[in-house]
Amino acid sequence: MPKNIAVLVGSLRKDSFNRKVAKQLIALAPETMKFDLVEIGQLSLYNQDLDDNPPEEWLEFRDQIRKSDGVLFVTPEYNRSIPGVLKNAIDIGSRPYGESAWERKPAAVISVTPGRTGAFGANHHLRQCLVFLDMPCMQQPEAYIGGAGKLFNANDEIEDESTRELLRSFITSFSEWVTVLSETRGSKPQAA
Repeated sequence: MPKNIAVLVGSLRKDSFNRKVAKQLIALAPETMKFDLVEIGQLSLYNQDLDDNPPEEWLEFRDQIRKSDGVLFVTPEYNRSIPGVLKNAIDIGSRPYGESAWERKPAAVISVTPGRTGAFGANHHLRQCLVFLDMPCMQQPEAYIGGAGKLFNANDEIEDESTRELLRSFITSFSEWVTVLSETRGSKPQAA
């Protein structure tokens, strides 16, 4: 049975390099995974006053995350951090307090930018959030995709074989990560 993977793209831009990379990852993935691109641009800003009567789009978003076996984050870097729209989605999924949809979901982060640093800052800042959310994040292989503006052909495909191999290795490792953690996720460690 394929594992259901929620894919969150941190860029809302129509021709987003991050969305293109997400689609390439999906195309390169093993058949052990089934993907759902979860849209986050429609989510209103998180406001704790709405926890008792949340907007419908919050409930639908949380449900999509809860139904997933793992979460793949594909993010650009804005000011050495993650985009506000992605942070907002994380906040909505984590509330109300004690009812986080993210808890114990295996995760992976890939960052994409037209710049040279591969959005390293956003990648690691997002990983800090995942620690608090109790999302075990795949550590290796790391994936920082720089120079994204020159990666895609007219069909939005990546032809550079070394980049394709990095993406293939990344998504295959993530498939293994989700499978292993899904088998152990049912039992929480007991306090001593």
